[in-house]
Amino acid sequence: MDEEIEYRIKRVQAGEIQDYAYIVKEHQRQIFVYCWRLLGSEQEAEEAVQDIFVKAFEKISMYKPTVGFSSWLYKMAYHHCLNSIHRKNLQRKFRINLFTSTNMTTDSAAQVMERQLFSEPLSRALDKLNAEERNLLVLRIFEEKSFGEIGEIMNKSEEAIKKKYGRTKTKLKKMMEPIKEDQKCVNYKTELRNKA
Repeated sequence: MDEEIEYRIKRVQAGEIQDYAYIVKEHQRQIFVYCWRLLGSEQEAEEAVQDIFVKAFEKISMYKPTVGFSSWLYKMAYHHCLNSIHRKNLQRKFRINLFTSTNMTTDSAAQVMERQLFSEPLSRALDKLNAEERNLLVLRIFEEKSFGEIGEIMNKSEEAIKKKYGRTKTKLKKMMEPIKEDQKCVNYKTELRNKA
């Protein structure tokens, strides 16, 4: 545990609220990146981070040092992002589509960057995962959290997280296999045309 953070938390709990700025400064960037990866939008991530730190401040009296503060904060961020994703999905279901052309929207900088970082088949496969599966991969691969920490964040045992992680990796591979086969077929057809 970070002793300086724990010291500042105790001061905030004792009423020295100016020390909360230090806590925010130390964790803001990592929580922002985490939210961005889960929500897929820079603007939504910025709003989420503000909400998360306000909620953390309101509940800081409930924090106990038995769990690392980082894990406590990630757990709060996880639940906040999950609620945002569910809310967004509900809105999408009931929204009336005003524009019939899909070409009227442009990709955000984050979407362009994501396409450059990941292959198209991987991006499509990741989009098909549910929020919990995507979160598990983000925490393990990008945030480099241990299975124990992920268990604390997601309210599951370490063993359950390991099993879910294995199943999610297998699911991701299976979703990508048909895409690879299609590309081989296209390449084979091209080779046949070139030989003819």
